[in-house]
Amino acid sequence: MSKNNTKPTVNKAMKLIIELTDEELSRRDAELRKEKFQLRAQAKSGQLDKPAKIRQARRNLARVLTEQNKRSAAAAK
Repeated sequence: MSKNNTKPTVNKAMKLIIELTDEELSRRDAELRKEKFQLRAQAKSGQLDKPAKIRQARRNLARVLTEQNKRSAAAAK
């Protein structure tokens, strides 16, 4: 019988994001939003070679926003 692991696992990308300071998180947020915009523009114009880059940028942005929300919730307590 295998034990049910209730501890959430954190992948490498999230570990790197957790280590960032609040200022670095804000900067990374802006960078990812800009990158996502540029990738969408490239996709519309047919210049995007790897469509998976859009998904990756979107998920990285979500990771940053998740960490920012966790920190703001912790600060509000």
